[in-house]
Amino acid sequence: MANLITRHIPNSITCCNLISGCMATGAAFYGNYGWAFLLIFIGAVFDFFDGMSARLLGVSSPIGKELDSLADVVTFGVAPSAMLFHLFHFVVYPAFMEPLRDILPYTAFLIAAFSALRLAKFNLDTRQTSSFIGVPTPANTLFWASLIVGSHAFLVSEKFNAFFLFFAMLLSCFLLIAEIPMFALKFKNLSWRDNKIKFIFILTCIPMIIFLKLSCFAAIIAWYVVLSLLAARFHWK
Repeated sequence: MANLITRHIPNSITCCNLISGCMATGAAFYGNYGWAFLLIFIGAVFDFFDGMSARLLGVSSPIGKELDSLADVVTFGVAPSAMLFHLFHFVVYPAFMEPLRDILPYTAFLIAAFSALRLAKFNLDTRQTSSFIGVPTPANTLFWASLIVGSHAFLVSEKFNAFFLFFAMLLSCFLLIAEIPMFALKFKNLSWRDNKIKFIFILTCIPMIIFLKLSCFAAIIAWYVVLSLLAARFHWK
């Protein structure tokens, strides 16, 4: 009986991730960005612990891997798309984009499609055991959720418009599947020489957390992408 219960614990945690993503999507469609952000964060916590619990309990399975990807598509693909879909209805549209006002919001679901593609590639790509190729879906989701919640007033002001939002969305879709190496915060030791880029990232994130409040996550993810590009360009370890 104990083995039967143990075997289902990781998949149950994964289903909690899926339910959190569904609830976040629902909240986003009603414009409850704060709740959507919180539920996405809760889903990310479940996503962290499902794999850990499977390894600790020794009950990893092919169905668990497939279920995890399906849950991630909802929490880190559909939910941020829904937030962006709602936001597109309230941003300022320049005159040349006014005819697209009723159509453009639906392009937000490109994030869901590219997130699904990113997850599929990750499952098959043996290069991504100690680092990433392209921006991870949780990072992309955290960027959008944090930006929408923390900078909503700016996004719907005259200083911003639908063109910039659309361009940023396309850029994030590209970064999800781009053949760009991204470092992972995995430490084999604590030496400066082996972990220089990771220590720089952590230390520079501290003032962002202090001064930018909820928007700090968007800034941190943007800095993570820039730092990964610099590391790849100059071959930093």
